[in-house]
Amino acid sequence: MDLLDSILNSMDGPPATNEQQKKVIKKQRELVERMQNKQKEELLRFRKYVDERMGRFAKDDRVYIEFQPMDKVHRSVIHEIAENGGFIAMSFGREDENRHSVVYKKEHPPSEDEVSARRNGEGWTKDVAKEYSEKRKERVALEQSLNEKYSEASDGAAGCSGQIKPASNYKAKYAHLIGESAALQAARKTETNQSYGFVPSKNKKDMRSIEQTLADIQAKKKLKLQQQHEQDLAETDILIPATEQQ
Repeated sequence: MDLLDSILNSMDGPPATNEQQKKVIKKQRELVERMQNKQKEELLRFRKYVDERMGRFAKDDRVYIEFQPMDKVHRSVIHEIAENGGFIAMSFGREDENRHSVVYKKEHPPSEDEVSARRNGEGWTKDVAKEYSEKRKERVALEQSLNEKYSEASDGAAGCSGQIKPASNYKAKYAHLIGESAALQAARKTETNQSYGFVPSKNKKDMRSIEQTLADIQAKKKLKLQQQHEQDLAETDILIPATEQQ
């Protein structure tokens, strides 16, 4: 134990932090705190703005209101307030490009055509609604006509043995009208989920609250600043002995 104690006593202790380094650390902490407070205040202002806008929306005769493109944190605020207010909130567009939220009244949910148009990036106007309505009518009429022809062919061949095979694939022939499988899947009817509009809360990928999301972001920034500061201190410790030797 005496030998171990002598070795430990002979080792150099950690370098002392001088006044200049203490000032740098203090400034960094103050900067992080100011950034956190600024973001909290900004989110509070945005939440107040959304509350007021949805309050006016609930009293007028509009069917929906549309927000400008924004990041995921601000969109989550819109969805949270919409859920608490009894509205339906949906997001359309590509992330980091034009992803935006649209809020509907529950008594006026979006139609299949509107959802398809917005997912295709076409927006929703009277002209777009008319175009999608005509396409849907043509598709329904075509499917009914083909079903009638198939029924007549089946009745005519009822006494014949063997399996009836169509002469051509009508889906490929009329793809420009009825769409491909991906388009048909996108046009599938969407049913309202009473718990959270068209997106159940249990299916959300990120279950964190706004405060927790903000805290996680700030923790990452703080860790990055701390690592950078430790690296700067290490470089300073290397340069100081070299300067003293000169």
